Amino acid sequence: MPAAVQPAVLLTHPSSLAHDTGIHPERAERLRAIDRELAARGGLGWERRASPAAASEALLRVHPASHLAAIEQIAASGGGNIDADTYVSEGSWEAALHAAGGAVEVVDLLLGGGARVAASAHRPPGHHCETGRAMGFCLLSNVAIAARHAVRAHGLERVMVVDWDVHHGNGTQQVLEDDPTVLFASIHQSPLYPGTGAASEVGTAEGAGFTVNLPVPAGSGDAAFVSLVEHTLVPLAHVYEPQLILISAGYDAHADDPLANCTVTDAGFASMASSLGAVGQELGAPIGVALEGGYDVDALARSFADTLSVLGGTEAPQAPVLPEHALSVAARARLGEFWPSLS
Repeated sequence: MPAAVQPAVLLTHPSSLAHDTGIHPERAERLRAIDRELAARGGLGWERRASPAAASEALLRVHPASHLAAIEQIAASGGGNIDADTYVSEGSWEAALHAAGGAVEVVDLLLGGGARVAASAHRPPGHHCETGRAMGFCLLSNVAIAARHAVRAHGLERVMVVDWDVHHGNGTQQVLEDDPTVLFASIHQSPLYPGTGAASEVGTAEGAGFTVNLPVPAGSGDAAFVSLVEHTLVPLAHVYEPQLILISAGYDAHADDPLANCTVTDAGFASMASSLGAVGQELGAPIGVALEGGYDVDALARSFADTLSVLGGTEAPQAPVLPEHALSVAARARLGEFWPSLS
């Protein structure tokens, strides 16, 4: 008998809806819109599973116990603001545990757990949270926790994180910038919150060269984002040869998003997913997705569904085929200092 096809698994948890931010761009309606879109598309063939809460061992690889205790205590006391953008409600600690746990479970499913592709759709997002500082709507550094879990629990030596959220993933970078076992690459609008992510930020100590920042100006759209994935990150992946690729999938670079000034389309996100899916297949590196930002709920829902459609192997929207952009040419030239074959 032929071998059973491994499933595409989508991890969610009802606690994400209990992270009550009130009138706020990062709100529960984001996930409800995704659920409606996926239902309208018949689920796209993805198997839905509940995420576990992250284990303390996984969290403590990234965050000190004092950070975890502080978030838990704010939630237990009824909630409150951490900063002007970042709010903790009574249900936020459980939501954060499952958001981190979903990202970790993505890794476990891909590395021996029987899934061919996996995604985590939770809130709060994570890529702004630093080792000991919650910020930018984020309470725990979900993808950094997952990447470190892949290295420490599964013994991987090369994990590639691609962050296409329009805001720089300062938290993921801060956690991993001295770690050569994880290559972190971020495409983001600059200048924009949080003000980090200059091209000159390349990592520190043994991690020098393993942080790849690809800032783009306001107004950038498919031509820039798709080219930076296809003509910079795909060649970099061929050189680096990751054993796992994790996508920090934010959709606030979309033309309809209210919090930034980029103009990526639904098809642009589908194209980036397609490029990463193809290189992952070529290299034998499974692909995992963790939801980050995206604040026009309809654009978010469509684009996230398109990402699942592409990576899950169902019929995908028509993605653009675009020539190399000048930003990609310049990026490859910069990267030549650490990755000579790219220049």
